Amino acid sequence: MPRFGPIKQRDFVKYLRRAGFDGPYSGGKHPFVVKGDLTITIPNPHKQDIGRELLAKILRQAEISREEREKL
Repeated sequence: MPRFGPIKQRDFVKYLRRAGFDGPYSGGKHPFVVKGDLTITIPNPHKQDIGRELLAKILRQAEISREEREKL
């Protein structure tokens, strides 16, 4: 994954797939990805990138460590 900062939704999904997540699947108001029993909701693909704060929150929920993130 590139330096930690804003990222496009499409690129973020690509990195989550490399980390072993399946999807994204549509459901409710937002798409989500799945890995085993873990389900992570991702933001809708709008014109803006995913910001640092939201990215950090999603990565914590996805249980992706800093070392693992840097390998993606």
